[in-house]
Amino acid sequence: MNEPKKIRERGITIGRLSVGAKNCITDVEGVKVGHVTIDKPLDGEEYAATGVTAILPHGDNLFRNKVVGATYVLNGFGKTTGLVQLEELGLIESPIMLTNTFGVPAVTHGTLQYMLEETPEIGDATGTINIVVGECNDSRLNAIRALSVQPKDAIAAIKAATTDSSLEGAVGAGKGMICFGYKGGIGTSSRVVKDDRSKNNYTIGCLVLSNFGEKEDFQIEKYKLDDESEVPAYPQSADGSIMIILATDAPVDSRQLRRIAKRCGIGLGKTGSHFSNGSGDIVIAFSTARKIKHTSTGSVESSFQLREDHAIMNDLFLAATEVTEEAILNSLSQAVTTTGRKGNIVHAYPF
Repeated sequence: MNEPKKIRERGITIGRLSVGAKNCITDVEGVKVGHVTIDKPLDGEEYAATGVTAILPHGDNLFRNKVVGATYVLNGFGKTTGLVQLEELGLIESPIMLTNTFGVPAVTHGTLQYMLEETPEIGDATGTINIVVGECNDSRLNAIRALSVQPKDAIAAIKAATTDSSLEGAVGAGKGMICFGYKGGIGTSSRVVKDDRSKNNYTIGCLVLSNFGEKEDFQIEKYKLDDESEVPAYPQSADGSIMIILATDAPVDSRQLRRIAKRCGIGLGKTGSHFSNGSGDIVIAFSTARKIKHTSTGSVESSFQLREDHAIMNDLFLAATEVTEEAILNSLSQAVTTTGRKGNIVHAYPF
């Protein structure tokens, strides 16, 4: 079995656009990622194989300095928080948190605690806050009923967030996830889009939490991977989920950002997913191009955005497709064989 490494280190190149310096969502300036991994035996045959991942659009106070956001639901079999207000207002004002399905309440609680401590005016001198949390079901490896994820884990993941290259594979929220019958989890990638006329460069980064698909769905021949190994795939149904977090520094409004987010579904489909009935396939996107102050004395504010008919928009669509596909492959390529509850073993993909 090969050591964990990014898919490009295995000689597989996805797409034609240039990759960022770290090939990570943190190539978008200011974006931070942090993980807390829970990996411990419980009573009897039970085991905690789960965690929390935090994505911060920037390092300032996110409530006081919001970013443009959007969401796109490919298939809505999910238990997220915060997407209704995000869809309505087009703003993100909290860290974006990922965890297991039953961990959503605890992670919401912990993230709220963190933001209340950082921002005393929330719920007092000003309104409430919209916490955004996404999830996938890791119950094949994780004793999900044990509720091992606690509010303190969300706080720790936020505090651990850095602009360094994110860890990938069986870490954080990805600890217990399964992708195409093999070990999945956290994966990330980035692209640089160049506007030769204006000399402006824009970065798109993606981080996924992959937990979907059967072995038979995976487009093995497309990626020139050897599937002759004796390593067995986990016998799971096609149902599962994926959370896709998309970041960019391109100056786009919420509607444009949602259009870009839709193209993540193409990258997901290229790997073999067909958005199955019980799969929560959800994109959460944001732009760091400007910060929107929570308070203002004026009734009008100005902003700038890319022209819809400029060729750069097509390149951003392409970038969203490429980073999603590659991030999913990186979640497989970086994962390691993991043992969980009741002795269940999910093997790393036999690259």
